[in-house]
Amino acid sequence: MDSVLKDLNPILQILMVMSIFSFLPFMFVCMTSFMRYAIVFGFLKQALGAQQIPPAIILVGLSIILTFYTMGPVFQQMYEVGSKPYQENGSIPLAIAEGSKPLKEFMLKQTRESDLAFFVQLARKEAPESVEDVTIFEVAPAYILSELKTAFEISFIIFVPFIVLDLVIANVLLALGMFMLSPTIISLPFKLLIFIAVDGWGLIVNGLVGSFN
Repeated sequence: MDSVLKDLNPILQILMVMSIFSFLPFMFVCMTSFMRYAIVFGFLKQALGAQQIPPAIILVGLSIILTFYTMGPVFQQMYEVGSKPYQENGSIPLAIAEGSKPLKEFMLKQTRESDLAFFVQLARKEAPESVEDVTIFEVAPAYILSELKTAFEISFIIFVPFIVLDLVIANVLLALGMFMLSPTIISLPFKLLIFIAVDGWGLIVNGLVGSFN
């Protein structure tokens, strides 16, 4: 395999590298901490009731920055582990296989055993002897499923106080006979006031960063 890759036409090698780079956006979105940040921030925006503020691009940018903070050591380790075999013998497949191990270890720490067992059973007939035998193609979908569950659980906890405030405001308006006034218009300033008073952004960001193993 290595000799075949070395003998490839330079144009084919460039196409192979471009194909690998085309996979990077998917890997960044679905195989890093970005997914949890983006989902929780999206639910937080809905819970506040501010549909246009903050703009989606700001939340995505914040998610990307926090992802680099969370994944920085993993990315560094991937580069160090993957670059060594490539510099020694020029083997691209070996460099990719070795470089993906730190990412697989990160995903395994966040993945539920039940989700991992489900996809391992789909992919093979016999159970692997150890965790090292599980491939990244089996870990990735299990990690995505686990991250979706975790992000929704965190979002539910964030949503509850805002729902309670909406219910209180709605009952007050009903008691005052203001049936035509939307409760969300009245509750939004109170949500913002409480959110600012408790330093909501700081609490959520600190909690999300600390939630990764």
